[in-house]
Amino acid sequence: MGIRGLMSFVEDHSNEFFTDVKLRDTKIIIDGYALFHRLYFNSNLELRYGGDYDSFTDVVQKFFESLFACKICPYVVLDGGCDISDKKLNTLKDRAREKIQMAHSLSVGGGGYVCPLLIREVFIQVLIKLQVCFVQCFSEADRDIMTLANYWNCPVLSSDSDFCIFDLKSGFCPLNGFQWRNMNTIKGTRDCYIPAKCFFLDALCCHFGIMNKTLLPLFAVLCGNDHVNLPVMETFLSKVRLPLGAASSKGRRHHRVLGLLNWLSRFTDPTEALDSVLNHLPKKRRGTVKALLCSSMEEYLQAQGRLQDFFQHGAYTCPDTWNPGLPPWVVAALARGQLSPFISDALVLRRTILHTQVENMQRPNAHRISLPIRQVIYGLLVNASPHVRNVAWDALPPQPPTFSEVERINKNIKTSIVNAVELPKDHYDLSKLTELSLASRQMLLLETLKVKQSLLDPVPAALKLPVAVSCYWVQHAEATLKLHHLQALLLGMLLGPLRAMVSSPEEKAVRGGGAGTLCEELQRAKAPPGTRLDLDAAHVFCQWQCCLQMGLYLNQLLSTPLPEPDLTRRLYSGSLVHGLCRQLLTSASVESLLRLCPEAQQLYEHLFNATRSCAPAELFLPKGRLNPKRRKQKKSGISLSENRVGTTLNARSWHEGSNRFELLMVETLDNEAAPELE
Repeated sequence: MGIRGLMSFVEDHSNEFFTDVKLRDTKIIIDGYALFHRLYFNSNLELRYGGDYDSFTDVVQKFFESLFACKICPYVVLDGGCDISDKKLNTLKDRAREKIQMAHSLSVGGGGYVCPLLIREVFIQVLIKLQVCFVQCFSEADRDIMTLANYWNCPVLSSDSDFCIFDLKSGFCPLNGFQWRNMNTIKGTRDCYIPAKCFFLDALCCHFGIMNKTLLPLFAVLCGNDHVNLPVMETFLSKVRLPLGAASSKGRRHHRVLGLLNWLSRFTDPTEALDSVLNHLPKKRRGTVKALLCSSMEEYLQAQGRLQDFFQHGAYTCPDTWNPGLPPWVVAALARGQLSPFISDALVLRRTILHTQVENMQRPNAHRISLPIRQVIYGLLVNASPHVRNVAWDALPPQPPTFSEVERINKNIKTSIVNAVELPKDHYDLSKLTELSLASRQMLLLETLKVKQSLLDPVPAALKLPVAVSCYWVQHAEATLKLHHLQALLLGMLLGPLRAMVSSPEEKAVRGGGAGTLCEELQRAKAPPGTRLDLDAAHVFCQWQCCLQMGLYLNQLLSTPLPEPDLTRRLYSGSLVHGLCRQLLTSASVESLLRLCPEAQQLYEHLFNATRSCAPAELFLPKGRLNPKRRKQKKSGISLSENRVGTTLNARSWHEGSNRFELLMVETLDNEAAPELE
């Protein structure tokens, strides 16, 4: 949520409302959504290339390492899907439009803030590796965060101004005043602390004549938040004389905040104040407005759920008001973050929102390519038990099963109606999906991605799903997909295995420094900041991420018949693949890059062969004139893009090298994995 103008108002009065604190040796409840946005946008990370997930991983790890050093025990709470009432839909659509404008600005060299598509999934994987406790709520998390923080008597870390309204026993620490990069040591000890500013509601109420705290939820809805934006409220504000007190420096918005707080401070309780508000409105509107205001004020009451039960015992009861009757395995998977809010939105509301990336706004939105995958996801969700469907679906025609998708069209949004794939209910009943055999679940996944199991057999387990997704991508991508795009993407996938080799002393002794040298060479290939964005490349890589996102979601819904790939460092770095595209078009070739490490060359061949077998033939036809260097390579018959290996290896060593790579990747992933919450 968020209250218009409130955060900047309290920050303008930081001396009155904030207390300087030295945080250490405490629990802290973290608003996960606010944190990963703050860390990405305030760490000088590239915003145009679709996500430098490896660099983002480093930032997140350093953040939590700072907390651990100060003996601060973090509990991360993530937002879930939309509320079943869907009362925030208009706000979400407005934000989608804003994101489109910012994405367009970034695509043409301007400014803006657009989160990479898979940032939530990367963030969760980092939390798991670091063994940070986290939970995903069933809808918006603010009330659950407040309730848990008061239960444990610890502060909240967020950037959401709604936490200035909640009565938090240990206060609210805004992220912009949380100096985790500047840890200090208590004089005369080795104990570290993080300097922070903490907001306390008592200070705000004292500033306005010891205002009754229970008036503040009414202030929030009158001022305007994500749930309430009634034009009729402007009628009230135009008729009532708001006492401004001292002049505000931030224009009309701060005049409204200051005036409303001064006006409300005259009343003893919310009922008296609400009656006064209604008296300024037309009689015929009062009943409707009162019901909406009272409903919105309830958003600031204590939550029904008990997150402490989840963190202590692994049990989190789904509130009845959200959606009764969901299969228990779905509820558990949502709470553990093993299913995305995309799934709960589709299941509960039959409506999803497809987030815009930095793509070519002149082309159809990048999510169009993954529509067939989403239709299979929807088909699985349609096969829910009747008491689940009754929540939102009974009023809809039974045939054909359809879902609404809010998507980009040009520089605006539209709502499209799509059909779900009809799957046999007796075989794909949602409540019994986990009981299906591994072979059945894997078959549905691979059939959806249009790839044969035999193609994936030589591919290391950790890369099977990304390669299967890439096979789907090359079959469905637009004509702007070129060979160097595929090559750059596959070369980028080598970075994870190479890092695993470099970090293994035994492997380094066997192979020498080839893996490390190649790893450094790939890192140097990253596109430098400020480089002009190739929109065709950006768009096809956005399409690939859309395919990967929906491939991940389908794989999760089917209880991971293929291993979930490591997104944190091992799969996709936008700056790297864009930089490799430029190198492959100008000076470099796949062979020249991979000559340093024969094992990486072998793995690349596995990946390339699998995707090549699914790609249209025209992708591999020579286009335009070759530069002299590449013409020479072509004549010598060592072009990996032509499916030939540039080194002489017998079949046994070829397969042994691949198996060693796969074993190393599996071992590294196992070492990084954290045990599940009990």
